[in-house]
Parts: sequence; structure tokens; C-alpha cells
Amino acid sequence: MVAVFCLGLVWGRYPVHVADVWRILAHAAGLPVDDGLPGVLKAVVLQVRLPRVLAAMLIGGGLSVSGAAFQGLFRNPLVSPYVLGVASGAGFGAALGILLWESALLIQVSAFAFGMVAVGTAWVMSRLYRTSGTMIIILAGVVTGAFFQSLLSLVKYMADPDDKLPVIVYWLMGSLASVSMDDLLAVLPAMGICLLGLFLVRWKLNVLTLGDEEARALGVEAGRLRFGVVVAVTVLTACAVSISGIIGWVGLVVPHLARMVVGPDYRRLIPASLALGACYLVIIDGLARNLTATEIPLGILTATVGAPFFAVLLGRGRTGWA
Repeated sequence: MVAVFCLGLVWGRYPVHVADVWRILAHAAGLPVDDGLPGVLKAVVLQVRLPRVLAAMLIGGGLSVSGAAFQGLFRNPLVSPYVLGVASGAGFGAALGILLWESALLIQVSAFAFGMVAVGTAWVMSRLYRTSGTMIIILAGVVTGAFFQSLLSLVKYMADPDDKLPVIVYWLMGSLASVSMDDLLAVLPAMGICLLGLFLVRWKLNVLTLGDEEARALGVEAGRLRFGVVVAVTVLTACAVSISGIIGWVGLVVPHLARMVVGPDYRRLIPASLALGACYLVIIDGLARNLTATEIPLGILTATVGAPFFAVLLGRGRTGWA
């Protein structure tokens, strides 16, 4: 992770040496280091690349941990953090915010709020049916996601095609171009608490993969744990989507890659997913910034890279699930 962090700060169209990066960071941290470097170089490192790299590591790690937790919770290797409709809800909230307001803060708050509303709706809907189990929760998430996706289409239809619509479409494809340190500080407490919570209960996720009856026999209250994991994953995903847009495939592919490395034991899988997800999204963001003259949206690259890679994993049968 340290090596990838350095790579993210050095990699770009404006050349920066790794030694200069550490001198700039040390000077910014208040250490007695006389960098003597140009102001443009400092601005590139501290104001442009540092927020993007930190955001990529936080969002990539958060989505990967969320995907790993949901795959164990629902005992389904094809589940992603967006399965309960948080992406559709957050997308609708952001599109509505872009349509009504100009403030980036209000757009982010709207995306986060409607992402939480979507998952809350799916959870309440699943409780209304007599059928118990995880499958009804997934089906409720599919229904909720389809509903908010239709609302999103309605907002896009109503948006000005010359002004608002391109902004909505670009936001939905995902990007870290506009992320600032203030955005990171706003979501860091909530995401940090949720990541810590999932890390502390990671051994109980091993029990949940056995089923509710086996979990109760081993002294784990499956219902409460499932609710807590859903809340933590929803907050993580909604925070990530609110500042970066919808970045797909990270929470689906990276947990399987982590299983290939460390196996299915969640005591090792959660930390491995965090590290690999952070590194993966930093590299993808670097490619997005440097492959072409204009920045490529992250959602396009994650799907372009993730889909063939996942197909190869399935073809070899080495997902490390069992």
C-alpha cells in the first residue's frame, strides 16, 4: 500500500520525483525539512494528487470490504455492495441535487441520503413478508433498485440536455477529479467507524456463512449481526458514492482476488480486501488520468478491467469461495 501510495503521487503528466514527494509531505506535516521546491510542484502534490490518492484508497478499500462482507452475509459470490439498491438511490439523489441546486455539498448530501433511503426501503420491504432468510432481502433490493432507477431516468429526461444532463451522466460514471480534502474529512469518520466495526466482527462473518441455524447454535445472533453488517456496508457505500459517483466492479472482483491470496477465512479476508481494494483503485485512477488526453471516468475502466478478469476467474474456478 505504501508503494502504491507513492506511485499515485508520482504518476502523472507533471513529473515528480519520489524524493521530492516525501520532502513536500514532511514539510507539510511540520517536520524541519527545507524542501526548496517550486510552488507549482507543491500544489500538484498537495492539492491535486494527494486528495485523489487518499480518496481512491479509502473508497477502493471501503467498497472491497463491503463486497466481501455482503458475499459472506448473503452466501452468494455474485453479490456486490450495490445489491440492495444503494447505487440507484444515491444516483437518483445526486441527479436530483444537480437538477435543483448548484452546491456540490448539497449534491453529496442528497446522494448519501437517498442511498440510505433506498437500502432502508429494501430492508423494511423484506420485513413485511413472512418469508425469512437472505434471499428475500436481495429480492427487495432488486425491486428498490429498479424503482429508484426509474426515478433516475425520469430526472435525466427532465434535465436540460445542454447543461444539466451531461453533468448527471458524467457523475454517474464515477470520477475522483473533484474530490478535495474537505470531502475526505467529511466522510472519513463514518467510513472509519464502519470499517472498524466490520474488522471487529469479521470472525462472526465466518459463522454467518454456515447459515442462521448453525450461527444460533454457536451463540451468534444472526438477525442482529446481519442488520449491523447491512447498516455498516450501506454507510460505507453511500459515503463512497456521494463523493465519487458510481464505481462498479470493485466490490465484486477484489474480494475474489483476496480469496485467491488468503483464502475464505474472514479474519484474513477483510484486511486483505481492504489493502487490495485500496491499491486497485489507485492504479485504476492513475490509468484514468494518464491513458488519454482527457480523463476517463472510473466506472468505465473498472468495468473494462473487472469484467474480463472476473470471467477468467470463473473460467479457472479459482475464486477461493469454498
